[in-house]
Amino acid sequence: MNYTQILTFALGSMGAAAMAQTTLVSQQAAPVNYHLIDLGPVGMPPGAANFIPNNGVVAGAVETGGAVHAVAWFGGHLIDIGANKLGGPNSQAFGVNDRGQVVGEAQTSDPNGEDFCGFNQMGLLPSGNACRAFLWQNGLVAELKNTLGGANSVANQINNRGDVVGFAETNQQREAGCGVGRFAPVIWRNGIMQTLPTYAGDPDATAFAINDQGQTVGASGSCAPFNPNSQLNLLEAHAVLWDATGVHLIPGFGGDGGFGGNHACGINNLGQVVGHSDLPGDAAFYGFLWSKETGTLMLKPYGEDFASVANSINDRGQAVGGSFDANFAFRAMLWQDRIGIDLNSVVPGNTAMHLDIAFGINASGEIVGFGDIDGELHGFLATPNSSGEEERLLPGEARVPRTPLSVNARRLLFQRLGIRRP
Repeated sequence: MNYTQILTFALGSMGAAAMAQTTLVSQQAAPVNYHLIDLGPVGMPPGAANFIPNNGVVAGAVETGGAVHAVAWFGGHLIDIGANKLGGPNSQAFGVNDRGQVVGEAQTSDPNGEDFCGFNQMGLLPSGNACRAFLWQNGLVAELKNTLGGANSVANQINNRGDVVGFAETNQQREAGCGVGRFAPVIWRNGIMQTLPTYAGDPDATAFAINDQGQTVGASGSCAPFNPNSQLNLLEAHAVLWDATGVHLIPGFGGDGGFGGNHACGINNLGQVVGHSDLPGDAAFYGFLWSKETGTLMLKPYGEDFASVANSINDRGQAVGGSFDANFAFRAMLWQDRIGIDLNSVVPGNTAMHLDIAFGINASGEIVGFGDIDGELHGFLATPNSSGEEERLLPGEARVPRTPLSVNARRLLFQRLGIRRP
């Protein structure tokens, strides 16, 4: 039995247990430190470990030979899930649920001349093939159909009910100067696509994350040059939430979205939302935590750092992301009760990896992202260690020296954050 078969079999028996575990683990005390698992090299951008649900499967992408492939890690083992069987050279996995269903984007054999998913602009194997949303389950990959008339679509995340959110190109006339067609936020329910409204008449938007109640978050705006942070041709003017009553603005910090963008990146089952928002003048941006009860609260950068992003939040209210200073030296972050902790301060001191940014956190507190080992980018899985085997660590007690980013790490981080600086 190969690892793909093992993953498919294991997820079939683990799914119900993993979903039932969510409420249980949310009652446990926060861990004091983490065990670090190196998931191995992820190659050049946009390779990364992107998301982890409660079953411990990690969804992501690995670059090899100039192309990027959608992958999953299970038990520390890397599995190419075969999304490239749709016919094109490049694919990525962005989301996975407790049932082991994986979603993302994959190029097909259909030529259409657009670089909708930005693979060419990210320096991968050049291709003019269409980019389509896919769903992987039980060892098989299938395209999620776009019924809006455009050639392209992307799936960003899937909840435990099987609802998939993302965006899809329409057949409407392009905005002036835009390299791709207009695109709409969408949700696939039972394989049927439904459109979501944009905010305040914005021409374009994307749905980025969804919880098990169907609440969805993302960004709304207008066409702009390709931004590798969101992997969109979108000026992220408004962070938004969709629910049964429509689309709602998540108030930001006063910026127009021209630097880091105003983007809601993650939502938990309590309705708490995290993301990032530009400050007035678009000279910096901060991570945020929003709920109906509290409004928009800052998740401030670490120490003297000038900017931060929050990418994911679990049902304990723990948020993860990154913080960086004026020289663009990055550190992966965990916010607990809005108090920021450098993840490098709560992992074993003998690790050779500097943790650069965190992209996902599950109900057990397991965190995924990527780090840097001597200039080589690696995915990581940080697992809470509550056994007391290691000494207690205090926030800010850095264990890994903060060294300048390698060229590859800087490139990937700038791409993922949409930073257009040398």
